[in-house]
Amino acid sequence: MFKLYKLCMLLSVILLAGCSKPEYTGPLHAIDVGWQHPVLEFHLKDTDGKPRSLEDYRGKVVIMFFGYTHCPEVCPTTLADLAHVMRMLGEEAKNIQVLFVTLDPERDTPEVLSKFIPSFDPSFVALSGDKQAIAKAAKSFGVNYEKHMDKHGGYTVDHTDSTYLIGRTGRPIWMSRYGQRGDFLVQDIKLLLAMRH
Repeated sequence: MFKLYKLCMLLSVILLAGCSKPEYTGPLHAIDVGWQHPVLEFHLKDTDGKPRSLEDYRGKVVIMFFGYTHCPEVCPTTLADLAHVMRMLGEEAKNIQVLFVTLDPERDTPEVLSKFIPSFDPSFVALSGDKQAIAKAAKSFGVNYEKHMDKHGGYTVDHTDSTYLIGRTGRPIWMSRYGQRGDFLVQDIKLLLAMRH
């Protein structure tokens, strides 16, 4: 009886694995997190005050990163890495849109964002909004963040440091860890570019 139970469990696992087989082929360096994000959305504004949502970038592979301009290391490093990746992609970069969402709207005004973010790459777009809109966007991506005051009256923002890669239609959704090698990111992005749906 116990052996039959184990056999049934094994068959169930195999069948479930077959049902959840990803549509992409080739080595994937990011993590597929689409199952964690049934509804992926944001309603923010760019530095010109124009409302923006994921739908505005349909047809392009979207790379999203949440951070803030006063970030001492993770954010500028990630933005510099993404700028390098765009150069590595060459002509294919025109089919990519990098979006930076600030988690610090108090200091990251449109003026600050419009100077800081494009300094890494002119094609990068910075997004902001009120605290509620930013919190909703962060929650949609599973991004956690928290303000920490220091003894001098300033503050830092601890936040999830992953980068999100989104397919042309809003799916699939992959998460790349901080510090990922540039050539691995390029490979993952090319996989997304090759997908038609």
